[in-house]
Order: sequence, then C-alpha cells, then structure tokens
Amino acid sequence: MVKRSRIVAFFLIVLLFAGLIGGTTDKVVKKINLGLDLRGGFEVLYKVEPVKKGQKIDKAALADTAAALDRRVNALGVSEPQISVEGNNRIRVQLAGVKDQNEARKMLSTTANLTFRDVNDKVMMDGTDLVQGKAKQSFDQNGKPDVVLQLKSRKKFANVTKKILAMAPNNQLVIWMDFQKGDSYKKEVAKKNPKFLSNPSVNSVLNTDQVEITGNFTVKEASNLADLLNAGALPVKLHEIYSTSVGASFGQEALHDTILAGIIGVAAIFLFMIGYYRFPGFVACITLSVYIFLILLVYRLMGAVLTLPGIAALVLGVGMAVDANIITYERIKEELRVGKSVKSAFRTGNKSSFVAIFDSNITTILAAIILFYFGTSSIRGFATTLIISILLSFLTAVYGSRWLLGLWVNSNFLKKRPHWFGVKKSAIHDIAENVDTHDLKTKFDWYDFVKHRNIFFAISAVLIIGGFILLSIFKLNLSIDFSSGTRIEVSSNHALSQQEIQRDLDHLHLKSEDIVMQGANRHHAVIRVKGSFSDKEKSTKINQYFTEKYGKSPSISSVSPTVGKELALSAMYSLLLAAVGIIIYVAFRFEWRMGVASIVALFHDAFFMIAFFSITRLEVDVTFIAAVLTIVGYSINDTIVTFDRIRDNLNRRRKIKTAKEIHDIVNAGIRQTLARSVNTVLTVLMTSVALAIFGSESIRNFSIALIVGLITGTYSSVFIAAQIWFVLKKRQLKKHGSILIQKARRTRADEPQV
Repeated sequence: MVKRSRIVAFFLIVLLFAGLIGGTTDKVVKKINLGLDLRGGFEVLYKVEPVKKGQKIDKAALADTAAALDRRVNALGVSEPQISVEGNNRIRVQLAGVKDQNEARKMLSTTANLTFRDVNDKVMMDGTDLVQGKAKQSFDQNGKPDVVLQLKSRKKFANVTKKILAMAPNNQLVIWMDFQKGDSYKKEVAKKNPKFLSNPSVNSVLNTDQVEITGNFTVKEASNLADLLNAGALPVKLHEIYSTSVGASFGQEALHDTILAGIIGVAAIFLFMIGYYRFPGFVACITLSVYIFLILLVYRLMGAVLTLPGIAALVLGVGMAVDANIITYERIKEELRVGKSVKSAFRTGNKSSFVAIFDSNITTILAAIILFYFGTSSIRGFATTLIISILLSFLTAVYGSRWLLGLWVNSNFLKKRPHWFGVKKSAIHDIAENVDTHDLKTKFDWYDFVKHRNIFFAISAVLIIGGFILLSIFKLNLSIDFSSGTRIEVSSNHALSQQEIQRDLDHLHLKSEDIVMQGANRHHAVIRVKGSFSDKEKSTKINQYFTEKYGKSPSISSVSPTVGKELALSAMYSLLLAAVGIIIYVAFRFEWRMGVASIVALFHDAFFMIAFFSITRLEVDVTFIAAVLTIVGYSINDTIVTFDRIRDNLNRRRKIKTAKEIHDIVNAGIRQTLARSVNTVLTVLMTSVALAIFGSESIRNFSIALIVGLITGTYSSVFIAAQIWFVLKKRQLKKHGSILIQKARRTRADEPQV
C-alpha cells in the first residue's frame, strides 16, 4: 500500500525550500561582502619600520599603527575595511570598493608628520602642538580652499612667530608634511611644485591658537589633508612590499564571467545526475540547490568576504559534493542488483557508503585547513569556501538527500520500480541466488588492472623522468607572486595590440618582461615588469595614464623579492604538511601501506601538474598552489574510496595465503569503484571546464590546473596507488608466508538513520 502522505510531505518540503530560496536568495546575495577582486579595490602589505633611531617595533607599536590606519580609512569612507597585523612587523590593509585608489594609497602610506620650520629647516613646532581632531577644511580671505588647525598653546605660537619675524627678510614659517633627511627649503622653494605645504611670511607676532595652511589646494585636497591630520601621524614608517589594485571594471567582468561559468557547470551536473541516476539524481539536484543557497547564507551570516577564487571553490564544491550522492547511489544500485527490495537496498546502501564518504572528505578538509593557514587573503577565501562546502555537503548530500529520498522509499511507491534508480530489470539477480554485491559483474571485468601494473609504472616513470628533464630546461613560468616584480592588467573597449601597449610602456619609461594579449577580442593585455613599485607616485602615474587613455582603471599588482620568496616557501610547506597529515590519517584509518601508496599517488599528481605548466609555459601564480592542494584533496578522496572497497573485499577473508588472492582483491576493488570514479571526475570536470572556457581570465590557469589534476588524480588512484599497495602487500605475504586478516570494526553510530 502506497503511503501518499510521505509523497505529499516530500512535495511540501520541496515547495517550502523553493519558496525560501526564491524569496531570499536575492537579498542574501546582495548583502554578501565581495572581495576587491570582484568589486575593485586596493590591497597593500606594509613592512613596519622604525621612524626614529632606536625605536622598537613591538605589539603595541603595531596595534597603534593599525588603529591610526583605521582612522584614515574611515576618513576615506570605505565600508568594511580589513586591517590585520601579520607576524612581527607587517600590516595588511584591504579596501574593497574604494573609489579613488590613488587617494587611498597616498592617505595610507603618508606618515603625516607635520612640522613647522624656519628657512634653515630648524623645527619650531610639530604635530604634538596641535589639538587632535580639530583640523578642518575652510576657505581663505580670497575664497581659496585651505586647512585651519587649532594649536594647544597661544604663547608657544607667539614665541615661534617672534623668532621667525626676527629672521627678516627670511621671515617665512615653512610648513612641511613628512620632512625627510636630505630635504631642504632652499632647494624646494625655487621649484614649481615644492615638497612643503606652504611658506607664509610672518610680518607680526601672532597671539592666536589657529593656523591656516594655504596653498594651491582643491577643496578635495584640502579636505583630505584635514582628515589626514585628524587621523594622526603614524608612530612608524611603512615600507610597501606587496600591493594589488583592481579596477572596478575588472571586478565586475570577473564576477559576471565566473557566475556565468558556474551556472553552465552546475546545469551540466544537474543534467548528468538526472540522466544517469534518474529519480535519485533529481533528488540530488534539489539538495545541491539547497547546498548552494546554504553556502551563500553562511557567508552572509559570517560576514565573510567572497573572492574570485572563493566563487571558483563554490562551483568546484558543487562538483565534489555530488561525489557523496554518487557513492551512495552506486551502493544502492548494487544492492538492488543482488535482488534486495528497494527499501532494503536503500538502507544498506546508505550504511555501506557512509564511512567512505566520511574518510574521503576529511582528507580534503585537511588540505583546505593547511591552505587557509599558509595562504594569502584571496586563497584564504578559496580555502574557507572549500571547508564550508565540505561541511554543508554532509548536511545536504548525506542527510538531506537520504531524508528526501527516504520519504519516497518508505512510501512504498518505488517498491516495484528499481528502474527509477537507473537499474535495468535484466541486471537484477533473484534474491534466492544469494549473490553478494562484491561478486557482481562490472563493465570492467574484461580488464586485469593488476596484471598490467608494470606497464603503468613504466609509463609514469618515463613521463616523470621526462618531466624532470623538461622542468630543468624550461623551469616554471613563475608569476610575480613568486618571482617578484609588477603585473599590470589593462582593459579596453577596443582591440589592443602589443605595439600599442609597448608604446604606452615607453611613454611611462617601463621595461616589460613580456606582454600577453587575452580575450577573444584581445581587449585585455597582461604586462609583467621587472621590479616592484614601492613608490606610490609611480603606481599612481601608471594608474592615471591607463585610466585616461582606455577609460578603465588597470589592475596593478606589485610584489617585493622578500614576499615572493616567502610565498614560494609557504607553498612548499603547504604541500609537505598536507602530505604528512594525510599519510597519518590514512595510516590510522586503514593501514600504513595504504598511506604510503596514497602519498606516492599524491606526489605523482602534483608533479604532473607542475610538469604540464612548465611545458606549456602557463603562468604559475598563487592560485596554482590552491589548485594543487585541491587536487591533493580530490586525489586522496578518490584513492580512499578505492581503498575502502579493497578493505571490504579483504575483510571477507580470514587469511591470505597466495598472491593470487591479493591480485583478485585489488582487481575487484578497482572494478567495483571505477564507475563511481569516472562519474565523479566527470561532474568535477564539468565545472572546471566551464570555469576554464567561460570564467574570468584571472582564474583560467587555475581551472586548467584543476582539469589536468583531475585526470591524473583519477589515473593515479586506479593505476598507481592500488598497484603499489598490491606490491607492498605481496612483499608482506612473501615475508610471513600468510596474512591473517584483522577485521576492523566499523562504527556507524553517527550515520543518518532514515
């Protein structure tokens, strides 16, 4: 008897979610904080240096500096700035959505040390003589913008003006901002644009507590100067070692392209799931939609900043979240094929798939945590999204999908409809035959994977040796992230040419390492220049030139040699720590031989990605490290699912006496999980290919790295990791004569019950 109430409950739940998602998604999305790579903006990393000899840079000095920078940012009117202290002597400032990046750059890095000097550069007063927060923009007697300051002591100012008056005819009170060693009034006074702010003549003793700073100011410049003085002088000197500025148009284009790529990739996954898994695939599409909504909602509630790599991780996460559904549905199909009822197959399939899903996702979380710890701001966004994705996929794919599908299964509507699960009637055995799921025939029974292991080892060895040789010759095409220098991305409404860009560089007196034209219409140009721009005036000049000529603000990133080396070291540490963490976990959950085999496959995949980028001369930037670690997580995920099935086959035996038994166990494990591996890699490839073709140019190499890694990851899980375990297990057998199987008790207390 069909329990229609459960089916009605299913549709009511789906309608409830559809209404909730449809009614709130727009509001949620609009309130999510977008990173500067999506909104445009400015990011800079400063090295904090002493402003006076003997000054110590301690935690208090860093905190005071961060507070002073925060006051300056507030004066700029930037919403939700991010100012963070890094290490013992660095401060990172991120200003997403800032309208005038040049203005922001000047206001941040100016020490704002105001001094009043005589014509011989002797200090008469400084910023400590001002009443804090009382500077304001005003107009002088001629109606020109000026800045009015309030002094603490009338008497002191009167004494200063008396001394200046006595120096007639050189009776000028020179007002300086950030007077540097080597500066001189006598040198600057003859210049058209002197460094000092103003040099009024003192014709009488002034008994007042107000001072006017006059000059050729615009209203905006005078207002900025007043804001800067009110924010206070910095207690230290800031040396810029890394910066990136993204034009608003770049951010908007990147956001549009990546969202379009995401929609295409997710739509392809939905079609595949419904076409291959039928009704369970439809349920998976529902829970995947909820999953995407929940990720956006969590980001909104956390107040997290969504970056371009973060969106890529979200789209990629959809492909990886499908993996849990695929593992479960493949297990259910196996149970149906041995003749079990739909209800029994559903329950058993859920139980048998849980541990594989849990183990495989934990390893990906390990890689993401390491990536977050060592990554830069945008990569941390990627890692954060990846961690959230994995956790929410458990909630939706493991619990949500089983709950919704369970309503139909327990309604008895699917009782005699195994074809709704994509299982043909001709493939179902009679329950009386007592066929075990491990004995079912697969599409891959014709091939002996273990027998041909030496061929796979030889192919990989030749490719690895060849890769090492080519890598030693060509090296890697390192981006400025690792090699230091400056990267300028120019965008235009018309097609650009290398000759035109070269003329622009000649005009700016810049020497480029290379110029790469991008986009189908060649509307983008990427320029790499030797040397980092710690000189804010130079970056400002470049920004203004390209903005005025092409109507769009360029994106400029500058990395010092110190930061480049640190990023390279961090990348190496990330990979090594990820490898150590994974081998410990796999050894604990399985056995050390599986851990060793997994790590060999892991480095196999990472090296192939590196060699591919070396041969193709694709640029290796910081997002490449994110791609490598993602593939590390994915590859180990795939390997663990295969090893989980090998362990199941192993546990069916009490003792192993011959190498042939190990041979059969490994072959069976690969054959039984290969369909799942192929289907999973297809879903993740769909999103990766969509990102590569339709996504933003700035994550194209990231997407290509994922595609290469996904293919090599699947190959290594089947043809390398499992085969290495066979070799190690065979040696164990040869050493001991036989292997007694210690069956591990698999706890299922935390599994979802439906």
